[in-house]
Amino acid sequence: MFKKLLLAATATLALTLPAWADTTLKLTEVITSPERTETLKQIVKTFEDANPGVKVEITSLPWGQAFEKFATMVSAGDTPDVVEMPDRWISLYANNGMLENLEPYLAKWDNTKDLNERTLQMGRYINNTAYGLPYGFYLRAMFYNKKLFKQAGIDGPPKTVDEFVEDAKKISAIPGKYGYCMRGGPGGLNGWMMMGATMAGNDTFFKPDGTSTMADPAWVKGLSVFVDLYKNSYVPKDSVNWGFNQIVTGFYSGTCAMLDQDPDALIAVADKMSSDDYDVAPMPKGPGGKSFPTLGYASWSMFSTSQNKDLAWKLIATLDSPEGNIAWNTRTGALPIYKAAEKDPLYAKPAFKGWFDELRDPNVVPLVMPFHLEEWAFFDSSIALKTTQQALLGQLTPEQLAGQWADYLTKAQKAYLAKKK
Repeated sequence: MFKKLLLAATATLALTLPAWADTTLKLTEVITSPERTETLKQIVKTFEDANPGVKVEITSLPWGQAFEKFATMVSAGDTPDVVEMPDRWISLYANNGMLENLEPYLAKWDNTKDLNERTLQMGRYINNTAYGLPYGFYLRAMFYNKKLFKQAGIDGPPKTVDEFVEDAKKISAIPGKYGYCMRGGPGGLNGWMMMGATMAGNDTFFKPDGTSTMADPAWVKGLSVFVDLYKNSYVPKDSVNWGFNQIVTGFYSGTCAMLDQDPDALIAVADKMSSDDYDVAPMPKGPGGKSFPTLGYASWSMFSTSQNKDLAWKLIATLDSPEGNIAWNTRTGALPIYKAAEKDPLYAKPAFKGWFDELRDPNVVPLVMPFHLEEWAFFDSSIALKTTQQALLGQLTPEQLAGQWADYLTKAQKAYLAKKK
């Protein structure tokens, strides 16, 4: 099916695109894995085949260091034509005039009308202007190991945060097993924010005057859940440094019984585990009867410094065409950007049921981070990583952690509001 999709894309594009002689486009990917990179290369090849004389030079940055490495590239003037733009970075680059406005291209693109509402909404998150075209969405849900749950005498997945903690305790009583795969290393902020909002019962990050809610008692209680899981050894001790690969490995190896992750984790889990041994359920709800699983996304963006903007757009259009996007999401597990794709056999699989159950539940509110803040990228990649690890290791109390976050984010939000006046 994958090859058929790519051949269809090639045949269509070959009829419509002119030849380009000796042109090189630079493309940078930042959320990398061997499988993703190989898929990207295959889709890019369809673009090259349809555009004789054009070559695409792909640079792959490891996600753990991608923010710093990409910032260094940009500051040195080594900007790509097209970049994989994470949601948390887009404000920083768009608000500094570095990303091209894609609205003129979207206005003429035949596929724009077929994009789902969320795609256009998130693509236009900054200043109601499309500085990127999302390729998919990442919504958190709870993977759980049915065999370990049965061994611990637990009937099914936790429906509340209290049940989640209690289940983690019971499973951790099994020698060599832990309740939860905690992401204490790079990329771990989503879990903390999700738990804070769920315990607070709302997704309000700021008060009207710009003051952060992070230091409010309910948010502190949410952050304390993670600190207590670590302190009580309901998670592996070395999980203080775990990233994506480690938490997914921890789950499919049977080291820990619960994992909150996006659909992209399905690829490795389904490859390593029998479908009878695990399932995916909606995230546990808080005291107010709601849960707030994070909704993330990544886009293909064009740098305004590109000397080949029309060609760069055609590359983005190939990557996000119905054929290219399904081929990409088949390998990455991201939720679709097209209305029709939601009925694709890929998403009809039972494994995706947990995520679509969340999307249908009015008491599940997808949590979108305050990506409008230019400072958010640095907060996510540096400040949050350092301070959460300090909290897990007992060097900061949950109150101190929340207070530091509130101070930083309050300054950022008030500066943002001042610019808007």
